[in-house]
Amino acid sequence: MANAPRIYSIKELNRYIKLKLESDHLLGDIWLRGEISNFTHHSSGHMYFTLKDSDSRLKCIMFASHNRSLPFIPKEGTKVIARGNVSVYERDGNYQFYVTAMQPDGIGSLYLAYEQLKKKLEGEGLFEQTRKRPIPKFPRAIGVITSPTGAAVRDVIITLQRRHPSVPVIVCPVLVQGTGAAPSIVKAIEFMNRIAETDVLIVGRGGGSLEELWAFNEEAVARAIAESAIPVISAVGHETDFTIADFVADLRAATPTAAAELAVPHIGELQRHLERTEQRLVQAVQHQVRIRREKLERVRRSPFFVHPRRYLLDQAQRLDRLQERLTTLAGRKAERGRERLMRLKTALSAQHPGHTAHAASEKRTMLAKRLESAMAMQLKDRRQQLASSIRQLDALSPLKVMARGYSLVYDENERKLIRTVSEVQPGDLIKVQLTDGQLDCHIWSIRGDENDGNK
Repeated sequence: MANAPRIYSIKELNRYIKLKLESDHLLGDIWLRGEISNFTHHSSGHMYFTLKDSDSRLKCIMFASHNRSLPFIPKEGTKVIARGNVSVYERDGNYQFYVTAMQPDGIGSLYLAYEQLKKKLEGEGLFEQTRKRPIPKFPRAIGVITSPTGAAVRDVIITLQRRHPSVPVIVCPVLVQGTGAAPSIVKAIEFMNRIAETDVLIVGRGGGSLEELWAFNEEAVARAIAESAIPVISAVGHETDFTIADFVADLRAATPTAAAELAVPHIGELQRHLERTEQRLVQAVQHQVRIRREKLERVRRSPFFVHPRRYLLDQAQRLDRLQERLTTLAGRKAERGRERLMRLKTALSAQHPGHTAHAASEKRTMLAKRLESAMAMQLKDRRQQLASSIRQLDALSPLKVMARGYSLVYDENERKLIRTVSEVQPGDLIKVQLTDGQLDCHIWSIRGDENDGNK
């Protein structure tokens, strides 16, 4: 019997295909050109999309660790060049392109990346006029960051020497186009800030196409300019060329030559300005001296200095009048003070403690008499009420009744008052209370009232 064929699981097949694809040298690192569609930027940071051309399409994924450094934001319809590798997603059995790097394809995409970065940095406030620093009017040294072989550096140096030859120029050579241009410019800006030997930095190059100027549209260059402690003048391209660096810089110059003119004043113009200033200063001093002399002459001719005694006599007369007026006012004030003092003295006498005490004593004596009279009347009324109550009690007293021949009969222990014959029996001992004493009696027999039927 022939050997049975081996049966594989779906997972094993997908894994086998994945290993085959990942071991292929071409598919392990490949560049593709296509148009983005079905783009999704997941909350995890990963990007899912499809690359397509006129004949086919391919599913793609770009993990967050790779897409953070993208110079643009992918959108539907964007044409790109993507780098990555082809592999299989084992769970679904789909092969897809794992993108590790991506850049816009063509001038239109570069312009899109330019506009996206411009909008992003503008939203962060890097273009705000309030954060831009003024360029020093008289810098001690100028730093120039540009290509050492281009026409821009020659134009800048010639212009600086012509306008102000005493200001030293420090040239920091960099790449101004190509893949290494942006890092080169960033390092140069950081280096010039680190040595801190210049007061102004001119960063730029001559004109060119959008691709040639692209280094000055890189986000890293823009942020290096924004973070520079030294004021930066951007000088990129010709008058019609604007880069991201122009918007971020503290001052934008249309050309490198214009940047040099903005960086330092013209020594000839300074000299002429100083001469004009000196001339205006001399004229102003002469004018002030003339005015002061005229004023001094008017003062010298004034009557006060011509006849000083006359003014002294007038002041002496005025002093006499003031003295008289002061004496009169002082007398009036003293008189009003004396009158007020008398009024206060009279009022104080009326409130003397002796008078108050005498009045209080008289009032106390009067109140004491009224109290004694009221108490006597109350005592008399109480005595009359007591006598009336005694008479009423005496009239109701049992002793009065007993005095008329009545007596009170108690049991042997004097605890109970005996009111009827039914309360005792023959042989009981009883006590009889009379008005003048008490009788101890023994009951021999009982005779009740005939109406009650008792015997």
